[in-house]
Amino acid sequence: MTAAADPVLVATSRVRRKLSWQTIADHAILIAGSLLMILPVFAAFMTIGASDVDISRHGMQFTDGSHLAENFSKALFIQGGFTGAITGSTMLLNSFILGIGFAIGKIVFGMMAAYAIVYFRLRFATFAFWVIFTTLLLPLEVRILPTYEVVHGMGLINTYTGLIVPLVASATATFFFRQFFLSIPEELVEAARIDGAGPVKFFIDILVPLSRTMIAAIFIIMFVYGWNQYLWPTLITTDEAMFTLVRGIKQIYQSIDGGSDIPEFGRALALAFIAILPPVLVVVIFQSWFVKGLVESDK
Repeated sequence: MTAAADPVLVATSRVRRKLSWQTIADHAILIAGSLLMILPVFAAFMTIGASDVDISRHGMQFTDGSHLAENFSKALFIQGGFTGAITGSTMLLNSFILGIGFAIGKIVFGMMAAYAIVYFRLRFATFAFWVIFTTLLLPLEVRILPTYEVVHGMGLINTYTGLIVPLVASATATFFFRQFFLSIPEELVEAARIDGAGPVKFFIDILVPLSRTMIAAIFIIMFVYGWNQYLWPTLITTDEAMFTLVRGIKQIYQSIDGGSDIPEFGRALALAFIAILPPVLVVVIFQSWFVKGLVESDK
């Protein structure tokens, strides 16, 4: 006569089996999502090694070709575009200037606005903050025509100033820095006053060092956003020497390779792959700072 199975052991076994299947399903979904995002990038990278004729005839490639180094070299160093005078390295430099200038400008103006709202006893500080915050409802696409008119009137077309300055006002950065400054203990402010620290010294010597992780997080967000800007650079730059990577890839794609009536697919894909790398590297290298800056609560 066999002993009856222990109900507790049976229930435990069922829970473990259920958890095991749930874990497998979760990982399967994550792997499928990852493949869905990675496969197009992998296909683009493999296609860079093919010739323009093969790409034109057969589309995307999944086998390694012999033109990989050649297409990357052409993308970075060979002049092209409609004028035949623009290189990928020039567009890469323009993208870096736009991305870094955009991110730094957002951080500086966001920190200064948040500092004034939190630490200066202004009568309408809260009202001013909500006015700034409501500008999130007016993205660049909504106000692009009046912004263009102002920039054009100031003679800033085809300049780095025209590319960067109209975009640096940031309600997002102001919001995050305001929330961060509100979490700083009031005792720290009182101690700084007792030590004779003025507003500028308190801001530079105390708030800025305390805000390093938040600055890093905002820098990553704004750099990626500025790097990927397409509409504004397309509107504000007519000189190919001022084109960014995202703006200029289409020009390379539309140019003709040696009169053969075949677009430079390999070169355009190489430029697209190069355009992907800096934002990815910034996020991967500074991801710990990014997460810490957004979720850290102990100051």
